[in-house]
Amino acid sequence: MLQTNSLVIGRFAPSPSGPLHFGSLVAALGSYLSAKSQGGQWLVRMEDIDPPREQAGAADTILRQLTAFGLHWDGTVLYQSRRSDRYDEVLEQLRQRGLLYGCDCSRRELQDNQGRCSKHCRQRGLPLADGVAWRLQAGREPLPFEDAIWGACRFPDTELDDVVLKRRDGLYAYQLAVVVDDVDQGITEVVRGADLLDATPRQLYLWQLLGGTPPRWAHLPLIVQADGRKLSKQNYAPAITGADALGLLKQALAVLGQPVPPGDDIPALLAEACAHWRIDRVPRGPVMLA
Repeated sequence: MLQTNSLVIGRFAPSPSGPLHFGSLVAALGSYLSAKSQGGQWLVRMEDIDPPREQAGAADTILRQLTAFGLHWDGTVLYQSRRSDRYDEVLEQLRQRGLLYGCDCSRRELQDNQGRCSKHCRQRGLPLADGVAWRLQAGREPLPFEDAIWGACRFPDTELDDVVLKRRDGLYAYQLAVVVDDVDQGITEVVRGADLLDATPRQLYLWQLLGGTPPRWAHLPLIVQADGRKLSKQNYAPAITGADALGLLKQALAVLGQPVPPGDDIPALLAEACAHWRIDRVPRGPVMLA
């Protein structure tokens, strides 16, 4: 499932719900090194389509953090908040193909049914309008895929629920925006955290519906705290700062199973890391934060 395009295009797509933490740095560094080691491009995309969860000024903070760590992106930053017309266009195409249906299940009903539609809304014929979620009818069989770190992956039918593409509150869902943007930007490899591994079949299905050539997938190890919880903004992970950029970059390289070059120059460190990057050295994890 590799792209035929000879130019490798990778990306890092943070949500501006807060500044980057160490787990974010591992994801950014892994995607950067993978693309750059192949002479490719590394894009940055801001997933700012969920205003209730976003923090004022976080997008600019994230870009400053990446710059402080020597992770310079190619081209201009894409902001999902400016892509509404494109998402509407794709939703309309899917609607005309009869692939969408309305769902009015409440949050409580979804929780009681493990996040899945509990009212058989696919058969109810609810109009696609405000106040209902727009769901995509899943394929009949799970889609296997090859991951550069995890190998052959196949999830059971239960993992292929009818995913929401537009939320009840009218906001576009992550599953829609991420695939449309990847297709439009010509992304050839997706290097991200292993917490998104089970989302890949859903996204692969949408890639196929949109006629795109799926990227290569590589899911990096999650960074967990001493109590086993994922290092995340929701768990109050501390923000990284440029004051210890060199030390944190070296720590991130070690987490990714890569040799850690000596020296105290960030551009030289990244150049050396690119020259010796090996995806087959990356552990599946999770990795406990020291």
